[in-house]
Amino acid sequence: MQYSDDLLKDVLKRTKVIAVVGVSTNPVRPSYYVARYLSLRGYRVIGVNPGAAGQMLFGQKIVAGLADIDAPVDMVDIFRKPEAVPAIVDEALEVCPDLRTIWMQIGVEHAEAAAKAEARGITVIQNRCPKIEYQRLFGELRMGGFATGIISSKL
Repeated sequence: MQYSDDLLKDVLKRTKVIAVVGVSTNPVRPSYYVARYLSLRGYRVIGVNPGAAGQMLFGQKIVAGLADIDAPVDMVDIFRKPEAVPAIVDEALEVCPDLRTIWMQIGVEHAEAAAKAEARGITVIQNRCPKIEYQRLFGELRMGGFATGIISSKL
């Protein structure tokens, strides 16, 4: 999928609350450090993971499902396998009235679910990472495409 830098930047600027579906409490998992990074950039990040529901992560209580979030969610960031996407999108469309963006992480795409959300006026981004795009678009990456040369879950 091709997305303009202007679209990606607009999504990242307008977003305030992100529900990260499939977040992990394990600091070496990508969903953990992406969620951590976004929370450090000022987003309210609410983890969605039934196995970790009730635990605290980045100052927010992890919830079992999107319906358990008590805040207006702007973006749902999906860290799940593609076959799980339709049910997540259906739930998001049903219980998140302020939803503006469905973001599927690198390796996650689902054309039918994306079309369903887009038909409802939701911006859909597939096979991209908001952490990487934020770093790229807001000047946190050097010309070589990396900040330190070391890949780490620590910031």
